[in-house]
Amino acid sequence: MKTLAVVSRKGGAGKTTVAVNLTMAARAMGVKAILADADPQRSACDVLKGRAEAASLIFETSSAKLFALIEASRRAGADLLIIDTPATPEQDVAEAVKVADLCLAVARPTYLDLAAAVRSVAIIQRLGKEGVIALNQCAPPRNGVEPPQVVKAFEALRFAGLPVAPVALRNRVAYQTAFAQMRSVLEMEGQQAASAEVKALFTHIWRRLRGEAPAPVRSANDDLGRSWAAKPGLRLAPTA
Repeated sequence: MKTLAVVSRKGGAGKTTVAVNLTMAARAMGVKAILADADPQRSACDVLKGRAEAASLIFETSSAKLFALIEASRRAGADLLIIDTPATPEQDVAEAVKVADLCLAVARPTYLDLAAAVRSVAIIQRLGKEGVIALNQCAPPRNGVEPPQVVKAFEALRFAGLPVAPVALRNRVAYQTAFAQMRSVLEMEGQQAASAEVKALFTHIWRRLRGEAPAPVRSANDDLGRSWAAKPGLRLAPTA
């Protein structure tokens, strides 16, 4: 069994949104995933507790109980445990990082979020754990051009000390609409774009957890050029 800690030292980054949707993406792709809600706000539980499979899907926990939950999940035959961590206190975040095989630092493309991502990276590196940074709530491209704010965020994160996931999740109303119905975007009709983004991000993370080589997609870490989001017809907007 693998363990993924979803972290952000700043509230509002969409950490719970990412954790819930990755859990449901895993299940949709045949991975037996469990979500541990270690955030005292219990937002993930609020979304999923009304589902028929809630008893085997979502568990309320705390930093002090994570080790026991990991052992119980392993005995239950789970393939993946995803931990939705609190933003504070730092010690609770650190406890989740310690037990994780991989940490996913979530950030929006804003100055304060990027600063918080650096603090998340510092904890991950201090504890000697593996990590990936994922951008969330990014504005969609317009006329095939990536918004300058998103490009600048990827460029800034090149120097954060951890690899950046080549898949960015976009700012879509569908995420909140899905939560209101106790669903993920993968279960909403007409949300193919959001579903594809979540699946692509999960696939990237799952490959890293399993020790497989990442898919041949250039990221913001590449020194070969700024083609991290290269797609047919997609052009990066000037950053100047």
